[in-house]
Amino acid sequence: MATQIRTTHVGSLPRTEALLEANAAHAAGTLDDAGLAAVVSEQTDAVVARQTEIGLTIVNDGEYGHAMTEKVDYGAWWSYSFSRFSGLELLDQLPERKPTPAGKLELDAMTDRRDWVAYADAYADPTSGIHLADRRPWVFPVVTGEIRYTGQATVARDIAALTRGLERVGKPLSEGFVASISPAAAARVGNYYYEDDEACVWAWAEALREEYKAITDAGLTVQIDAPDLAESWDQFVTEPALEDYRRFSAVRIEALNHALEGIDPAQVRYHVCWGSWHGPHSTDLGFDKIVDLALSVNANGLSFEAANVRHEHEWKIWQDTELPDGKYLIPGVVSHATNVLEHPELVADRIERFARLVGPERVVASTDCGLGGRVHAHIAWSKLASLTEGARLASARF
Repeated sequence: MATQIRTTHVGSLPRTEALLEANAAHAAGTLDDAGLAAVVSEQTDAVVARQTEIGLTIVNDGEYGHAMTEKVDYGAWWSYSFSRFSGLELLDQLPERKPTPAGKLELDAMTDRRDWVAYADAYADPTSGIHLADRRPWVFPVVTGEIRYTGQATVARDIAALTRGLERVGKPLSEGFVASISPAAAARVGNYYYEDDEACVWAWAEALREEYKAITDAGLTVQIDAPDLAESWDQFVTEPALEDYRRFSAVRIEALNHALEGIDPAQVRYHVCWGSWHGPHSTDLGFDKIVDLALSVNANGLSFEAANVRHEHEWKIWQDTELPDGKYLIPGVVSHATNVLEHPELVADRIERFARLVGPERVVASTDCGLGGRVHAHIAWSKLASLTEGARLASARF
């Protein structure tokens, strides 16, 4: 009997008009919390059902509970953070920034990525397809007070909505996940309150622990969204020494593992990506340089980009990298970075590469990153259908 290779995706799915309108009305004060919760629950039911109909094994709420009032996903982290944490402000005039500990790396402004500098002409050209000038939020939230978790009611709403959606389609809680940001990803905003950047990361870890526990205590899986591990490499104006960067990242993983303490790693998956913007990604760090750090997270599932043409070749690292007992891979086999619809045979080939190396039972085929806001909704859902068909073809090969 063939092994059925499981399927999932990274999290963000196309928002519906009803959801966008409800979030806009809530932000404007014309829809109360109960009204928004009703829309979130209704739309979550529908998105769980659609994922199930397509054939996805492990599904989520589409991140429909993460506040958002536009079709694009850029900037969604900021609204998510403001709705769940204290201590954040949007400031036009910034006070003096807190220093990093002596001899430690410090992130530069997010607008100074080396890739954006190297291809400044392309990013500045409205006809290039990667124009960023009208998409970047030039005013970022910053930490100006004590970071505390204030999203108890919001995460409870999201958990209840996904739990109900899973029950309606007959899926167990173990096949549902909720995405939550990593402490290091959250801490990429400016720190103007804590003693230094490491203290700020640990404060985020303490606050986020409450969200991680709420999700896992409900019987669901938490996906830790950690673009910071790979993507922060490109946020230093001058390329750092690799060992310095690894030490910088190790502190952040230590903080994450503290936040996950006492949580069953079987209920945790860790997502690594190089940033969802469409562009050359010419200065991306190779996955082989940090894969051991990713595997040190107390998470059984490791999600990473494997269809992105800048990183697809990196499947080869699993020829020499031992996958620890209990852990499994969640490789992306369809990409958010292209409108071209992957053929199921190509998807099957990509899945097979990993399944031959670690075993089909230790592979969950996925997307590179969230599809919501990255490609047109029709294309996004077609990519997920191609993903499940590719998994069916790959399963037959085993």
